[in-house]
Amino acid sequence: MKINMKKYTGFAGLMLYAGFAFGQATIIPSKAQSKPVAIIGATIHTGNGQVIENGYISFDKGKITGIGNAGGMDFNSGTTNIINAKGKHVYPGFIAANTSLGLIEVESGARGTDDQGDVGEINPHIRSIIAYNTDSKVIPTLRSNGVLMAQPTPAGGLVSGQSSVVVLDGWNWEDASYKNDIGIHINWPVVRTRGGFFGQNAAAPAGDPKEAQQKQISELESYFTIAKAYSELSKPAEFNARFDAMKGLFKGSKKLFIHVNTAKDIIMAVNLAKKFNVKPVIVGGTESYLVTDLLRDNQVPVILVETQTLPDRTEDDVYLPYKLPKLLQDGGVLYSLTGTGYWRQRNLPFEAGTAVAYGLTREQALSMISLNTAKILGIDKTTGSLEKGKDATLFISDGDALDMLGNKVESAFIQGRTISLDNLHKQLFKRYADKYELK
Repeated sequence: MKINMKKYTGFAGLMLYAGFAFGQATIIPSKAQSKPVAIIGATIHTGNGQVIENGYISFDKGKITGIGNAGGMDFNSGTTNIINAKGKHVYPGFIAANTSLGLIEVESGARGTDDQGDVGEINPHIRSIIAYNTDSKVIPTLRSNGVLMAQPTPAGGLVSGQSSVVVLDGWNWEDASYKNDIGIHINWPVVRTRGGFFGQNAAAPAGDPKEAQQKQISELESYFTIAKAYSELSKPAEFNARFDAMKGLFKGSKKLFIHVNTAKDIIMAVNLAKKFNVKPVIVGGTESYLVTDLLRDNQVPVILVETQTLPDRTEDDVYLPYKLPKLLQDGGVLYSLTGTGYWRQRNLPFEAGTAVAYGLTREQALSMISLNTAKILGIDKTTGSLEKGKDATLFISDGDALDMLGNKVESAFIQGRTISLDNLHKQLFKRYADKYELK
């Protein structure tokens, strides 16, 4: 078969070329669950702190129908697909929050493959969900490590837009959509000082950096004031898409995700949210451990970004990023963890595992990337932990899923559907293992 490559341009051409160049097989989205499934004999980590030894979990039509100790349980193999998982572990699917997964495909900056941001500074009406690409080659690599849900998030500007929650399976964004437009993201203005060689940095603002920050904060506050007034109108004289997108914040149906790191800026951000009576979530929060009382008392959760990194300041404890989850745990703050960008989200379970070496229990670390994340995203009533009546979004691992050596995902299910664990990495490994007769 001859393919006229001149017909295909931009992203479509790039993906078609990649498919032929690497001989990649297409990974087909899964079909709906057609038969009850029972996993028996495994160690079940429910995500809410409970561990069931020699457990069983059954599900049908995408929902968990039973969970507990497998002793004395008897399933009819004629009507139920029975999976013997003795010696293995069952986990709830991990959730990658605040990610560019499905929005960026090539990290080199090719504009045709980057849908994470838009032009302009104030874009609350931008919806990440409609740009989400279910055919991304990165998605299957995450599923292979147990990451089964995500929150594709817009970036850039002062007000970036709206994020949604998706399951990592589907033909298109409508199929993948789990909960749309859950919140609006803002990038808190920071004090930018001039640096670089000889103190020159073209990106730094001229004049007093503190005044520049305060000016942007004032602009943000002014915008919220007008948007709140618009939301209170029963019938606006003129429709405004940007203000209309903000309505959910003031009515309580959306959360305000504030990307901010320093303790001083976190305090100002929380106070702004309180002034307009909106529900804030801190994203980043590298100094959140300094203001745990404020966060706890105001019920402000934190999405930490990466533990396997260096601290922001040279005078900080070099192990501080590893210790942050434990510090928030001790401070009574609801917290979760996410990786950086999109492809590095596949390391999410190992980032959580690192926190175990610095104070968290294994089950606390598991909750950090499952139930805690679900609570912050407002989806914990239906997912995030393994409980009767919740979605059957889970996986079986041959070992400890938070350990790089133990994470060996053998089977995975999204809402009861058996999903493919094939990916481009595995295909390339097999390709060259066969070529060089490696075993």
